[in-house]
Amino acid sequence: MRAFFRKLLAAEHGATAVEYGLIISLIVLAMVSVLTEVASKTTGMWNHVANEVTNH
Repeated sequence: MRAFFRKLLAAEHGATAVEYGLIISLIVLAMVSVLTEVASKTTGMWNHVANEVTNH
């Protein structure tokens, strides 16, 4: 039984998968925040264009 737990604690395949999952989740969070900012600025730009076209 001790040998089983030693093997289980020494296994690193699951830990590597978890680390990659965490890295990917951080990348996705960064992308979402950047795209949200870009979308906000783009919407503002098009609203400005619409107002200028309407006023002229």
